[in-house]
Amino acid sequence: MTLHDDAAYLALKTHDPRFDGRLYVGVTSTGIYCRPVCRVRTPLRRNCQFFANAASAEREGFRPCLRCRPELAPGLSLVDSSQVLAQHAARLIEQAARSGDDPYLPDIARRLGVTDRHLRRIFREAHGVTPIDYLATQRLLLAKQLLTDTDMPVTQVALASGHASLRRFNAAFAERYRLNPSALRRQAGATPRPREAAPSLRLAYRPPYDVAGVVAFLAQRAMPGVEQVDGLELRRTLGWMHQGAWHRGWLQCRFVPPRHELQLTLAPSLLPAVGAVMLRLRHALDLDADPSLIDPALASLPRPAPPGLRLPGSIDGFETAVRIILGQQVTVAAARTLARRLVAELGQPVETPFDGLDRLFPTATDIAAADPERIGKLGIVRQRVAALQALAREVAAGRIELQPNAALTPTLEALRALPGIGEWTLQLIAMRVLAWPDAFPATDIGVLNALGTRDVAAVQARAEAWRPWRAYAVMGLWQSLGDKP
Repeated sequence: MTLHDDAAYLALKTHDPRFDGRLYVGVTSTGIYCRPVCRVRTPLRRNCQFFANAASAEREGFRPCLRCRPELAPGLSLVDSSQVLAQHAARLIEQAARSGDDPYLPDIARRLGVTDRHLRRIFREAHGVTPIDYLATQRLLLAKQLLTDTDMPVTQVALASGHASLRRFNAAFAERYRLNPSALRRQAGATPRPREAAPSLRLAYRPPYDVAGVVAFLAQRAMPGVEQVDGLELRRTLGWMHQGAWHRGWLQCRFVPPRHELQLTLAPSLLPAVGAVMLRLRHALDLDADPSLIDPALASLPRPAPPGLRLPGSIDGFETAVRIILGQQVTVAAARTLARRLVAELGQPVETPFDGLDRLFPTATDIAAADPERIGKLGIVRQRVAALQALAREVAAGRIELQPNAALTPTLEALRALPGIGEWTLQLIAMRVLAWPDAFPATDIGVLNALGTRDVAAVQARAEAWRPWRAYAVMGLWQSLGDKP
């Protein structure tokens, strides 16, 4: 925990949302732990124990508050270089927990380039708990959210949260929370909904959040048939591979700035993958960013960036990579037109309750198998067709993984080996797909225009002041132009 206990207690007394997800308080008189934004009466200082994460609070025997709901808190943000490895390990564990997978710690260690023993040591030093305890907490908090916000049967909740059996789920729930899942659902006051109604879930973020900037960025790039932006509401179709099966549907989300939350409505057909979809949406809208770390690094931008600048990521990494390739050397509007044609030609139809939202973005298999001439007739030049299909073949075969927790250097090397993918494309994919906050496309025309130069070396030198958040600086530079040309 980076705060001393007195400072932590002040954050609790003032309900400071900047520390949401970075600070939890266990109240010894009740056995409950809360977020700092909890609106219950502030406990006495002598009854408070402070923790850096929910797993540490649960290890000490505290149960999650039913009012402020710790499972809604923003997730991890990279804090400093000494903790990056442990943070990446925690993210991989959280991804596994929300995907219903059973992570094998030696595999995670190899992926991060360290030994299993070293990973366990640094993980405990950074997070105060073992990886197994952290995994158990992530699974149970996801289950708690599903029990509260959906009417999924308890058996489905158990499977969706990564528990191997209902018996093990009930036992783990009773051990940690001292009540069974059905009892928690009753205590939480979950409201039954019509069987055909879509569940509504909540995701929190740390303020400030540049809602206007994110919405404008997405609106300028929204693909007809796949995406819609209406005020503070975002809608899109989605196909999701989960445990060997495709799930097709839609999602709708709305920013709720007064509560620092995103309200998510999900098609019932996507519920089996709900944990993984929520995690990817957090990345797509950069809900876990910590403005207190990022904003000071951007102070030297030519024009001040709005407080809480965010870096829009991707829900479907392959889709975003395809759209980046289509955007090579053309305007945002032209790239969107090409993407729309590709969707109309190769995308599968899907039913949604929204007029005009009726197509899925083509999968890697769809694009890899298509006749190159069929794609070329859409106005996509031959070199880009070759690049798209080379990328699609690698993704479809599982040789390239396009998602936030993919290993950065090997993924970039594999992409670099493909035809038609240069440094600009690599840096954009690193920014928006691989979630690398220090990616920097120095040759980008928007960056050059915003800095008033064509001297790439000078741009790179100037960007050193924005490390390790240069990708956010790119967003600030684009916003200063109104949009990327």
